[in-house]
Amino acid sequence: MQSDNPSLPLSGVRVLDLSRVLAGPWSAMVLGDLGAEVIKIEHPDRGDDTRDWGVRVGKTETAYFNSVNRNKRSITLDLQTPEAQQIVRDLAKTSDIVVQNFKFGGAEKLGLGYAQLSAENPRLIYCSISGYDRTGPEAKRPGYDLVVQGETGLMAMNGEADQPPLKFGVAAVDLFTGMYSAQAMLAALYERERTGRGRHIEMALFDCGLMITAYYGLEALLIGEDPPRFGNAHPSIVPYGVFDAADGPIVITVGNNAQFERFCREVIERHDLADDARYKTNILRGQNRETLVPELTRELASRPRKLLLERLAGAGIPCGEVAGLREALLSPRATQGGLVTQQPHPHTESGTTPVLAPPWRFDGERMPVRRAPPQLGEGTREVLQEALGYSAQKLAELKDKGVI
Repeated sequence: MQSDNPSLPLSGVRVLDLSRVLAGPWSAMVLGDLGAEVIKIEHPDRGDDTRDWGVRVGKTETAYFNSVNRNKRSITLDLQTPEAQQIVRDLAKTSDIVVQNFKFGGAEKLGLGYAQLSAENPRLIYCSISGYDRTGPEAKRPGYDLVVQGETGLMAMNGEADQPPLKFGVAAVDLFTGMYSAQAMLAALYERERTGRGRHIEMALFDCGLMITAYYGLEALLIGEDPPRFGNAHPSIVPYGVFDAADGPIVITVGNNAQFERFCREVIERHDLADDARYKTNILRGQNRETLVPELTRELASRPRKLLLERLAGAGIPCGEVAGLREALLSPRATQGGLVTQQPHPHTESGTTPVLAPPWRFDGERMPVRRAPPQLGEGTREVLQEALGYSAQKLAELKDKGVI
C-alpha cells in the first residue's frame, strides 16, 4: 500500500465514496486531495459511468473519469449481493464519511442508508446528494446537471442577448454541488470534535444551482424580471469583458472610475471619452453603454494585442489574452505552478499521462497527487485485506461468487 502523508490536513480520515458520475465523486476527491483516504466503491463489470465517457485512457479510464477520481482507491463490489452490502457496512464501521448519490431510497433498500450505518457508527458523517429536495414532492426525480441548469435560470442568464439560452461549458451545477458538499462534510468533521457524533448532510443539485445565480438572481428579484444577458460583457461594470484587438481577443476589466480615465487617456488615447459627462461614473457608463461600447470596440480593434496589453498593464488595469484550453493548460503559469503534472506512477497500459493537481497550497506546498486515478478494482484486494483482514481464500471465494 502507498502510504499517505501524515502531514496533510485530513490524514487519518477515511471516506467511502459510493457515488458516481460527477457531483459526488468531485466532493470525495476534494477530501482525498486534502489528505483523506478515499475508497471508491464500483460495480465489478462497468464501474463508474464516466469510465465510458470521453477520451479513453487505458482499458478502464477516461479523461472524464480521471478528472474527478485522483487520490482514490477503487474496489469493486456488486451491491446487489448480501455479501457486498455487508462489506460496505463493515467498512463504514471504521470510516468517518460516506458519500452517496443513489436514486431516492436506493441506499436504504440496500441496507446502506444513514440510519442503518450510523446505528453501528454514531460518529459517521453521511452525505446524500440528490437532484432535488429529499423532503419535497420531487424527491424521486433523478438529477442531471443540464436539466438543473435549465430549471434554475442559469441557462437563461448565460450567453448573448440575441441568442437562445446557453448552458455553461462545464457541468457547473455538478461541480458546485460537489464543492458545497465537501464544505459541509468538513464542517461536520469539525463539529464532531465537539459533539462526538456524526451528521446526515443532504445536498440537492437544484438548491446549489439556484445559489450560484448569485447577484444575477438577486437582481431578478429586485427588478421584477430577468436581467438582460450580456454575453462576455459584465452586467454591472463597463467596460469589463472580452474585446477584439486587431489580432485576437483580450480581456479588459476596468473596475473603477480612475481606471476608466487612465484607460481612455493612456490606452486608447481618447481624452474626449474621459471628459464626457455621460461616462464619468460606472453607473452612468452602464446606463450609456450603447453609445460608449461601440467607440471602445473601434479603438481596440485598430491596435494589436501586444501594444494594448502593455499599455493596460502600464495603466494598472487588469487584462489578459484569451487563451485556448490546451494553450492555458500548457502555459508556464500552469506548468511551473504545478497545476498540470503527471500521474505519480506510470499507467500500466498507457504509460505516463497528465493529471490536474489540487489548487490548494498549505504553508507554501501544493497538495500532492498521491494516487493516480485508479484502474477499475485495482485496490480491491489491498483494501479488503488491510481494512477487514480478509484472507486470500476469502477473496477468492467472493470473486467466484461475483461479489467482487
